[in-house]
Amino acid sequence: MMLRSFIAIEIPAEIQNAIAHSIASIKSTLPKPLIRWVAPHNVHLTLKFLGDVSPANLERLADTLKEEAASHKMFTVSVGGLGAFPTQRRARVIWIGLEAPPALESLQRCVDAATVQLGYPREDRPFSPHLTIGRVAQTASGSDLQQIRSALESIKVGILGTIRVQAIHIFKSDLQPGGSVYTLLYTLSMKST
Repeated sequence: MMLRSFIAIEIPAEIQNAIAHSIASIKSTLPKPLIRWVAPHNVHLTLKFLGDVSPANLERLADTLKEEAASHKMFTVSVGGLGAFPTQRRARVIWIGLEAPPALESLQRCVDAATVQLGYPREDRPFSPHLTIGRVAQTASGSDLQQIRSALESIKVGILGTIRVQAIHIFKSDLQPGGSVYTLLYTLSMKST
């Protein structure tokens, strides 16, 4: 049985709650089905999406990433700001921003390199650290996109707090009618400073 999996950094509940509180007004302005909002407890920082992985490969992956995580020192990331990919004018993904030290990008590159050695494809897009909070419906019209842009421009999200990154995690993702359900499979601790 294959497991749809990804590697991520967990976001503490207090930051998830701060995000939910700060975007409550925009969520009421842009309801489903125009935006598929991510449940606050599912907000995380993806380092690498793996896709379908066999349980045996997950074990090998965890062993490899355990060494990789232990070679990186813990660091802190600031959470704040609101934006969209690819742009606010043509929004497809709505996100909360991160201000991160170079250590985050280094960690992501090492995770990517370690997974490539195990046969997973290299990331083809540059790493852009963010927390996905919503996905725009593919059926969104031009006027819908204008409404999204106006809503995004009307709200300012300041610094919501900081995250002490102490580990990376491997999650399983089960697609359900009500949204994805994430299950933590492995926690791989980083080196304390």
